[in-house]
Amino acid sequence: MSPLLPDRASLTASALCAAVLLLASLAGQGECQTTAPPGVRCSTYKNCDGCVPHAKCLWCFTTNNCTDYPVTWLLPPASLCPLSQARWGVCWLNFEALIIALAVVAGTILISIIFCCCCCCCCKTRRSGRPDRDEERFAKRREEIRQRAEERKVERQTRHDEIRRKYGLMGDSDHPYSKFENE
Repeated sequence: MSPLLPDRASLTASALCAAVLLLASLAGQGECQTTAPPGVRCSTYKNCDGCVPHAKCLWCFTTNNCTDYPVTWLLPPASLCPLSQARWGVCWLNFEALIIALAVVAGTILISIIFCCCCCCCCKTRRSGRPDRDEERFAKRREEIRQRAEERKVERQTRHDEIRRKYGLMGDSDHPYSKFENE
């Protein structure tokens, strides 16, 4: 692996830390969201801290008023309040920053998943290729061992033949190579 690219474990750990920090900061700064009591309208709240704890209310800093969160849209329309000035859930985080943070986290998670899948596929390909190399190496080694054993066998037979000839146990015509030497 290239020294410039971090390994899979550190990327996963970084993504997990970023997600935990984001969630901890959102949960740590905000309070539990409650819904407004049935008879209370969002417009009765006169400051951001009173408005945003209610899940159905949205505070707009441009108009300094609390309005009903438009549940028919995921994002409030610009005619109601610009995203950079809209607050929901906590006063310190606007919709624009929330969207960007969620997009970064989602992108990081997707890239991490894709990276992990690619690494798994590459590792699988490498692992499936290794047995062939190992088999070739073992076959080559077996062949070398067989050749050495054959050479030892020939040398041993030659020594035995020389000893038999020396002591007269085998005639020259009995020698396996004698018919080639006479030609």
